[in-house]
Amino acid sequence: MINKELILPLYLKTVLIIIGLVAFVFILYIAKGIIIPIVFATILAVVLHPAVNMLMRLKIHRIAAIIIVMFLTFILIASFGTLLFSQASRFTESLPRLVDKFTEIINQIIFWASGYFAIGANEITEWITTTKNELIGGDEIGQTIVNVGGMLAFLFLIPVYVFMILFYQPLLIEFFHKFFGNKNRDKVSEIINQIKTLIQRYLIGLLMEVGIIAFLYTVGLLFLGIEYALILGILGALLNLIPYLGSIIAATMPIIIAIVTKPSPWFALLVLALYILIQFIDNNYIVPKIVASKVKINALASIIAVITFGALWGIPGMLVAIPLIAIAKLIFDHIESLKPWGFLLGDTMPPTLKI
Repeated sequence: MINKELILPLYLKTVLIIIGLVAFVFILYIAKGIIIPIVFATILAVVLHPAVNMLMRLKIHRIAAIIIVMFLTFILIASFGTLLFSQASRFTESLPRLVDKFTEIINQIIFWASGYFAIGANEITEWITTTKNELIGGDEIGQTIVNVGGMLAFLFLIPVYVFMILFYQPLLIEFFHKFFGNKNRDKVSEIINQIKTLIQRYLIGLLMEVGIIAFLYTVGLLFLGIEYALILGILGALLNLIPYLGSIIAATMPIIIAIVTKPSPWFALLVLALYILIQFIDNNYIVPKIVASKVKINALASIIAVITFGALWGIPGMLVAIPLIAIAKLIFDHIESLKPWGFLLGDTMPPTLKI
């Protein structure tokens, strides 16, 4: 019997690829409640894995090592959360005063707009009141409760998944070895090790970026005399993790605080200039040297990945878009038929060709 390789026409291959991509994206969207916690837990487990291995080399049982590492991680996160909560509580105590001042400014703007655009002040006030009532209506409150419940379930699932992934790590790796066959065992091991190294270095770089940006924001706001500089600096650095959109949100909060608490609008402009300057430093020096050096993805692929995963999974998708696309590129680079896709995602520019 002669085995003949089935060769499909190009148009049929294209149709099958498109159908496969659509099905894959549909599954990612439908199963996001299951996939997102697993993705975050896997990334966290990869980061914690070296610490677990170190304790196991000290003759500590695997379960005990995992529990110790997870407990220390929890203490670290809880300490950071306590600092954030204390600063947020201080901000909340002053919130009524800020709201009163902001309302006064809004009223001044209303009277100015009513005179400039020949619109009755009562009509503008009525529109603002209606909008406010819609925003705090029953449906929105119910939806908020549902979202909070989903977030609590998300936070509960992640530690469970992290523990299970760390405990069953040998089983999971052996599964991939068996799935791809013994002849590909070395290549599979190489890919897994490179993925682990990539995630660890990327997250360490990301944490360094957050620390530097939080420091720059806080010092800059303190220098300008903006209240709540510490909480605004930390939140700004955390929001900066959301590519492209987070920095805009991060700048909005201190600008509003400056408008409300300072006698001159120049302080708001100085805050805006400060955030633009820090973003310039971040985009041109910090990210290329500390974060992007770990992940070789071009800007076009990064933007498309962030927008796509943001549309699929919301803010969590935007946070994991870059590491996921970097992992995809790493896998593509090791598979001969997929190397063109890896090249497309990378930042290696070919020589300019004249067409």
